[in-house]
Amino acid sequence: MTTDTVTYVQENEFDAVLSEDKVVVVDFTATWCGPCRLVSPLMDQLADEYKGRVKVVKVDVDNNKPLFKRFGLRSIPAVLIFKDGELTEKIVGVSPYEQFSAAVEKLV
Repeated sequence: MTTDTVTYVQENEFDAVLSEDKVVVVDFTATWCGPCRLVSPLMDQLADEYKGRVKVVKVDVDNNKPLFKRFGLRSIPAVLIFKDGELTEKIVGVSPYEQFSAAVEKLV
């Protein structure tokens, strides 16, 4: 299993990422966030399972606060799923892998 499948994006490249790929999964995370560490391997798994069909990225909320606020997020981990640039799903907190994969499956 590779660990470099999920890359970090910054606020200034966020909209470009959304427009490049049909389905984009964004994991809002932070280095100090314990529950985020539980979600991280699930994002890697998702990126592997849907390789070539879905782009999975992470956003460090400490470095990208305006982006965090833009989507009305108050807590992390928060996983937002976009299709064609539109927000279709928001999963806040630690969830089982099936919840993430089911949300993605509906869009691909």
